Amino acid sequence: IINPMKVTATMASTSTKSAIQYCSILLLLIHQCHGLAPPTPSNTRRDFLQNTVVSSITAATAAATTTTFPNLSNAAVESSSSNQPLSLPPLGLGAWAWGDSVFWGYSPKNDDDLREVFDYALAKNLAFFDTAELYGLGRSEELLGKFRKEDCATKEEEEKVVIASKFAALPWRTKREDVVKACQASVKRLGGKPIDLYQIHFPNAWSNAEYWDGLADAHDLGLVKSVGVSNYGVDALRACHASLSARGIKLATNQIQMSLLYRWPLENGLLDACKELDVKVLSYSPLALGFLTGKYDRDNLPSGPRSKIGGQLFEDGASYERLLDTMKNVAGEHGGAPLSQVAINWAIAKGTIPIPGARNIRQVKQNLATLDWSLTAEEEKMLDDASAKVTGFVTPDKNPFPRKDVNTGLAMYDS
Repeated sequence: IINPMKVTATMASTSTKSAIQYCSILLLLIHQCHGLAPPTPSNTRRDFLQNTVVSSITAATAAATTTTFPNLSNAAVESSSSNQPLSLPPLGLGAWAWGDSVFWGYSPKNDDDLREVFDYALAKNLAFFDTAELYGLGRSEELLGKFRKEDCATKEEEEKVVIASKFAALPWRTKREDVVKACQASVKRLGGKPIDLYQIHFPNAWSNAEYWDGLADAHDLGLVKSVGVSNYGVDALRACHASLSARGIKLATNQIQMSLLYRWPLENGLLDACKELDVKVLSYSPLALGFLTGKYDRDNLPSGPRSKIGGQLFEDGASYERLLDTMKNVAGEHGGAPLSQVAINWAIAKGTIPIPGARNIRQVKQNLATLDWSLTAEEEKMLDDASAKVTGFVTPDKNPFPRKDVNTGLAMYDS
């Protein structure tokens, strides 16, 4: 296991504050970005050490990056029709939990359940999965590659499976070649087929332009069919779009957090900018860490880090409970649909492609059944009005993503 502080010590011309900030990205990945309460941002060396010492995922992520993702320049890759426009279904499935034993308690005994999820989505022609090299330290990609190879009876069925994966913009990855090498490793784990959509997982505080060149290189090498970004703000989105356009490559997607409890992309112009540039939006955490499912109340909060957010939501007044009541009223107009479907349909109504997670057949059936109905304009407005009044949930200023590229001054993250 590699000590993240030793890693940051090797970075030349870096202030202590910057090094602390970049390593805090590792903490953020598992906390805020994928369904847990965010860690407290570290402003001092002491705070950082406290955070990293108690977080096993920080060390695990660092170790995986240096030992699990080798340079696989000789990996066989099928030819890619990469000039075709990216076509995505209206709903995807997040595969972070597929292989992650640290926070999701994954065990190989869960593989049969995950295979059922894959097969059901394939049968419904909705086999769009979002994974990443960090998910299960590569295990998520391996499972998807295995299921596609073993469960698709024909070439036509294989082509129905759409897989998006992501490059981890870790602080010691500073070159365009790092993107290509990581992509080659992901391609191998996914079974040797070109990746349908390859994304930058989150912004770094340097080398961002190098990453964009790396995306373009991976595209030109036929490793990927389309490219995208994740957690990019308006300015970074425009800069990446322009950089890729200069290489004749389209920026296909921006994967961002958005839900009835996290409306910032609607309010700060990010969603509008994506629409202007014809960049599809993948909305992660559409169920807001589970707080839009109706599962929790004042006396029944989730365990672990999410309990604090739950306490804040109920403590800040009745606005959150009124939102849940509004969601229940909407659900009642659609045959008593689960609240999760109300939340997902709201994200769809905003023009995004939600990617909720699914670990078993019950969850995937419930998620995909969202597409059996849609919100009316009046219902969407009711939800808008109710959600706009809720306070107590996570705000962008709590996220330790780098706000700017320290070398170029480019604003990278806003929500």
